[in-house]
Amino acid sequence: LVYAKKVNKPVMIDFTGWACVNCRKMEQNVWAKSNILPILKNDIVLISLYVDDKRKLAEDEIVDSQLKPGKKLKYIGQKWSELQAVKYKTNTQPFYVLMGHDEENLIDPVGYTPDVDEYHNWLTEGISNFK
Repeated sequence: LVYAKKVNKPVMIDFTGWACVNCRKMEQNVWAKSNILPILKNDIVLISLYVDDKRKLAEDEIVDSQLKPGKKLKYIGQKWSELQAVKYKTNTQPFYVLMGHDEENLIDPVGYTPDVDEYHNWLTEGISNFK
């Protein structure tokens, strides 16, 4: 977010997973298209959060789960999965959020969107709401 403010671009959060088949389909069949890739590279700050990242959190980052009282969030993926579930009321991947520097959505988030034109329209409308 600090970097996005510095370069004056909106943020796109990509809730993804290493084991997410539809995430890879989006990356290969939608993100790679000539009308999408330049937007992702030049017009936004892309942050990919892997909900199945099994690396341990640092001791000082371990917190209590808001969704499962009595449980601790010990892994990076758990942190991102819970963020998605708590803030966006969903836990499906892929899930894309375009937001401004105030962390408010620029457009309603979307999930798996294999139609390139539909995804392009979502991206461009969200970015236009930033300007």
